[in-house]
Amino acid sequence: MAGGEEVTAVHDPVASIEALLSTHAPLLPASVRGPLRRAAGLTQRQVAREIGVQPLAVKRWEAGSVEPRPGERRTAYSRLLQGLAHRHPEVLSMSEP
Repeated sequence: MAGGEEVTAVHDPVASIEALLSTHAPLLPASVRGPLRRAAGLTQRQVAREIGVQPLAVKRWEAGSVEPRPGERRTAYSRLLQGLAHRHPEVLSMSEP
């Protein structure tokens, strides 16, 4: 560029917040993940297809043996669980001690 001008990136606060949320997307406990999915009449295969993972990944997430890595898929899974919990609060109340 002429005159020694620097090109600077434009800060996008919405994208920055989305990145923070996807990195730290909270997940409901593994003990309610499968029951919530079943209460909604969804299969592991359906959830996996929509999130973009193999059904085995959803099975492991529900078992609590593996957690989704930070990123878009974890964010999508977290949002799914939160939405299902909102629609099926009885599942959460059944899991409370």
